[in-house]
Amino acid sequence: MGKGAQGSDAAAAGGEVEENMAAWLVAKNTLKIMPFKLPPVGPYDVRVRMKAVGICGSDVHYLREMRIAHFVVKEPMVIGHECAGVVEEVERIRAAMGSDIDVSLDCAGFSKTMSTALESTRPGGKVCLVGMGHNEMTLPLTAAAAREVDVKPLITHRFGFSQRDVEEAFEVSARGRDAIKVMFNL
Repeated sequence: MGKGAQGSDAAAAGGEVEENMAAWLVAKNTLKIMPFKLPPVGPYDVRVRMKAVGICGSDVHYLREMRIAHFVVKEPMVIGHECAGVVEEVERIRAAMGSDIDVSLDCAGFSKTMSTALESTRPGGKVCLVGMGHNEMTLPLTAAAAREVDVKPLITHRFGFSQRDVEEAFEVSARGRDAIKVMFNL
């Protein structure tokens, strides 16, 4: 989340600048689908092609209030920060990686999110519970040991990525109720 890389070395050097469409928070209760300029991939960077992007309560709060705590939105900002994609381009970081997930953070605190964290972390890795969604939760420890991960139950609502779809998705997320993860299919 944030205004991101709007200037880039490629643009300054006269090179071609790639763009993706993004949901921009431009004013209170106003979202616009507009281009986002992609920065060039540096030696320690990874380029990920987004396939889905999710929103949560913090995005709804930014939409309604243009702020969270001391962070005030003063200029247009790309909104939405939970994503899934495919790694397309890497440089030197490829050599540095080569292991499974060492540490997972569950920032929601629900049975489904904690199960996903347990199941996707390498044997001997660490799972940290940050969010406190429920007082009690049931966890499938056998599935975690067998590494059978099913993230589909986390996604409660799916939308396209048109202006109308983005606005409707934020309305659904703001209502709460049964909305755990609201995703945009890109």
